Amino acid sequence: MDEQRRTEQKERLEFRGGWGMSFLPAVIFLFFCVLYFVIFKAFEMYALAMGAFVGLLAGGLFVKKGHYDRFWDAVHKGADEAVPIGILLLIIGMFAEMIKTANLSSGFVWLADSFHVKGGLFTAFTFFAVCVIATATGSSLGTMFTCFPIFYPAGILLGSSAPVLAGAIVGGAIFGDNLAPISDTTIISAGTQEYTKKPGTADVGGCVATRLKYSLTAGSISFVLFWVFGGGGTGGNGGEKLLAENMDPSTLIMLIPVVVMLAVAVKSRNIYKAITVGLVLGSVLGVASGILKLSDILSISDGAPAGFLTSGISGMMATVVLVLSVYGIMGVLTAAGVMDRIADGILRSRLGKTVRGAEIAMMLGISLTTLIFGGVTSASMATFGKIQNEIGKRVGLHPYRRANLLDGFANAIVLVMPFLSVFVFIGTSLTEGYDMAEPLTVTQVGGSMFYSMMLFLVLLFSVVTGWGRQYEGENGEPLNRK
Repeated sequence: MDEQRRTEQKERLEFRGGWGMSFLPAVIFLFFCVLYFVIFKAFEMYALAMGAFVGLLAGGLFVKKGHYDRFWDAVHKGADEAVPIGILLLIIGMFAEMIKTANLSSGFVWLADSFHVKGGLFTAFTFFAVCVIATATGSSLGTMFTCFPIFYPAGILLGSSAPVLAGAIVGGAIFGDNLAPISDTTIISAGTQEYTKKPGTADVGGCVATRLKYSLTAGSISFVLFWVFGGGGTGGNGGEKLLAENMDPSTLIMLIPVVVMLAVAVKSRNIYKAITVGLVLGSVLGVASGILKLSDILSISDGAPAGFLTSGISGMMATVVLVLSVYGIMGVLTAAGVMDRIADGILRSRLGKTVRGAEIAMMLGISLTTLIFGGVTSASMATFGKIQNEIGKRVGLHPYRRANLLDGFANAIVLVMPFLSVFVFIGTSLTEGYDMAEPLTVTQVGGSMFYSMMLFLVLLFSVVTGWGRQYEGENGEPLNRK
């Protein structure tokens, strides 16, 4: 072990000005995160990827003589680890786009209209509907842009509280981001956590199965809160008409491939198999029911490829490039020994003396990283996930547990921060342009995001009490005790 450590130190990437200069690519990347997401409010993943690559180009200028090739080898090695995640994200993009094309939200609008729900109950129902839609599509931001124009104005006219209704839509989108097996954050959180007793990283199906209890507990409490506090709006005329214009009960049939996909993912622990089954079943059901046309699957429009298969790939490309770029930065930090320094520092501290303390350090680490990155959870998980992996491995935690804490705390209280969360900014901007209500402020939206608040409390309870804590067995199996 000592010989291995000496070899690693000999091959370590070195910078002019000391190892602290290895953070330069990350700092430049962070600058672009703040610039685009907070200042310009331009929510484009490829812009962040550009920032990461610019940071890498700049960082390469500060390595010591003879280390330039080693710098880019470290970038390549880090990016290599992201390839499986990137492939999975591209495949998942096709399924997510299929559900989006089927317009599943119109089926839930029909349900709301059929049961004549209003006020607080409509707010709670909206939260439930958005949870399902976000879980089906795996896209939190896409779900928000899809659901706000339908549920938000209708809910206001039906007597819902505008701030709480906005919080319900944003919260439902985050629920899906946290739980969906096809979510980029679920994939990244699983893909960063390695086994110590066998090769490979945590499988997505196992992570989803073990985090279900946290998400459902927080979601159930949030549903009640949205019901209790989601009414009291002034209401108005036109709510039912607005719902009627956006409802189609036939689209609910597309819940079948979603449920089957989730079941196969959890049972087989193989997300590739689950997506294949869901994609084939969804395409057949969609075409047979008339919800989808063959041209919706694959076609040519104005000389350009069209259909959800191609748009699913193109829509996910920016996220894939972002993940590759961030992993490249992590490769540099790893080669410079920064990851080991941080992990060693945490484990030598008072927090590192117990498993509970290590989990608290994980909570603080991913929360701070997500806060710094403006709530861009995919980037923050890819960044801190490597450190969390090292900490968790050294105290024997199972990869499922590490992945669930990583994803859960990233989607928790830090996303509520009014001026530091991209989710709050987007949610606020989507309340503009309606005659029936004034646009909301970031503090109003942030203060109504009950799901993220409840998820934080549920996970904090889990860390303090050990509820759901699992260790890695001799063959990589999850054990409740060491």
